[in-house]
This record gives sequence, structure tokens and C-alpha cells, in this order.
Amino acid sequence: MTETRSTPAPALAVVGATGAVGSVVLQILSQRADVWGDIRLIASGRSAGRVLAVRGQESEVLALTEDAFEGIGQGDVVLFLTPVDISARWAPVVVTRGAVAVDQSAAFREDPEVPLVVPEVNALAVRTRPRGIVASPDCVTAAMIAALGALHAEYALADLTVSSYQAASAAGRAGSDTLRRQLSLVAGTSLGEQTGDVRRAVGEDAGPFAAPLALNVVPWSGELREGGWSSHELAVRAQTRRVLHLDALPVAVTCVQVPVLTGHSLSVRARFEAEVDAPHAREILEAAPGVVVVDDPAAGEFPTPVDAAGTDPAWVGRLRVSLDDPRSLEFFVCADNLRNGAALNATRIAELIAGEFA
Repeated sequence: MTETRSTPAPALAVVGATGAVGSVVLQILSQRADVWGDIRLIASGRSAGRVLAVRGQESEVLALTEDAFEGIGQGDVVLFLTPVDISARWAPVVVTRGAVAVDQSAAFREDPEVPLVVPEVNALAVRTRPRGIVASPDCVTAAMIAALGALHAEYALADLTVSSYQAASAAGRAGSDTLRRQLSLVAGTSLGEQTGDVRRAVGEDAGPFAAPLALNVVPWSGELREGGWSSHELAVRAQTRRVLHLDALPVAVTCVQVPVLTGHSLSVRARFEAEVDAPHAREILEAAPGVVVVDDPAAGEFPTPVDAAGTDPAWVGRLRVSLDDPRSLEFFVCADNLRNGAALNATRIAELIAGEFA
């Protein structure tokens, strides 16, 4: 059944409004142009009844049930900031009501009938959605893709090697809480000088990580896949190919968890069909939407995650042509994984859809 709106502007329902990304979405909605009519907040039953502020108004959080979508219909948007199983179950439900689902999880990212969209790179893809669903990439892919897309348009990307240095908050509140707890246990000590001393101090509870994160780096994110790759590494590869429409692009990814609360960092080596001129590449990135160039190593200016935290763009620096290959450009990227890598991209997708019905 398709239901109709009673408001002149499209309604927006935010499912997962009380989570780490949901909290950032509510901030963003209060800062951007108002394109929405009713804004409805939805979460799990344990969060139902909480009162949150959005756009200066208090709104009670509804439990995720069929009733929560009453009145949501044609031209409305439902934003899913939820785990895979929740998105997979409920996104098709809101589509039957006539709404468009925008999903931040991995549930639909590899579905050929669901566009994977980064507005700075492939905004037009949002208009072709056979299943009524639009997917947003993960926070690692989102951090680098605006810069890659701009460079690809000029030089034609031929090969990509990426190492990610991922913040704890990408694992949600559990990730942030785990890192804070572990840091409190090792602060002011001489731990980290002997094998096993950090593990003994933090205990067996590594939270969502494969090993202790405090005073450490963990070269793993996701589940084990064939050949020793992790599911997250393969996902970044697949998503980069989809967004850039390069189905055969060679991509090698190594995902690393680091003891940073907010802000992913990536070391990127991009090889192109044409030789790269570093000053021109810098001009391209300076003009690219969603990218800020911070690149003056002599003055100590380059991207770091603590500077990118709480900001919208991807910060790009350390730009240099590879010493052994004039067709390769190497650079470093930092972006707030909750804001740039999740909440902002999903919100911009929703706004694109809303614009279709304006």
C-alpha cells in the first residue's frame, strides 16, 4: 500500500537515531538547509521514549515497528543507520509504502539493483534505483573517494593501493568505550616495552577489536576471507570499483585499526593511465568538492585525524609523484569517519532524493 504525505515537504525518518552515527546525523540536520517536513526519529525498543533535539525542536524516539512508519509514503525518505540485519529486514518494508530507503549498512552495497552513491562523485546514480533503495559506502571508502574521483576524471585511474588507519569509533560506541577503557589502564605506566604486558593490563576483553588497541595497532578489520584477505578489505575494493564505475580496477587494501577515537587516515598510491603533474594534481584536488588540501610539510602542515575530527571534508596532503613511476601519485587522507564517512554522505543522498520531489 502506498500512503500519501500531508506535509508540503518530504518527511524524513531516521532509523538508528540514538546510535553513534545517528547522533551526528541529528547535528547535521540542524546545520544544513531545511528541506524536510516532518523529521521522525526511530530506534530499538530500549531507546523508545527518549527525547532528542533536532532542528531546535524536541522529538520523542519511536520504537522500530510497522507503526513507526505510519504516514510515511510517496516522496518521503527513510534513513537507515542500522546493522545489516535491521536494514535488510526493514528497508524493503518502507519501499512498499512508496518511500525511498537510504542505507548506511553493508546490506545492499553489492546489489546491482541498488546504486552505491557518493554525491561528490556519482550523484546522478541516485536517480536509478529499481529496488527503491540507495546505499552509502563505508567510512574508509568515503574518506578517499572524492579525491580519487576528481583525479580519475583527469588522469584515468589504472591501479590503486591503500592502507587504512581506522579510528575506534568506526565500531560504534563499543569501539570508543573500549579504547577509552584501555587507555585509562595503560596511562602513566611503562607498559608497551615487554611482550604481553599490554594484553595483561587490559585483560581479555578486546571489545570489537582483534587485539588490544591502546599502545598498539591491529592489522585487521572484518571477517576472514579466502586468500587471507579480510571482509572489510574486500569491501573497500568492491565499493571503490562500483562508485568509480571501474569494474576491473586492480585494488589492494590493508585495513589497520589504530588507537584514535575519531578520524580515519589512509595512505594512498594511485596509478593512472597518464603521467601525473603534481602541481596540476594539487589544483584538481583544491577544486574538488568535499576535499580540502593541507599540504605544506615544511611548515608542519599535513592532515591528521585529530584535525579532521568534527569537520565535513576529506583532508588531503603529502602529495607527491612516486619516485619510480611518473604515472603514480601518493597522498595521505584524513576524514571524520562518523561525519564525513557515514552521517554526512547519507544525509546528502537523502537531500538529493528530496530534491526530486521539491
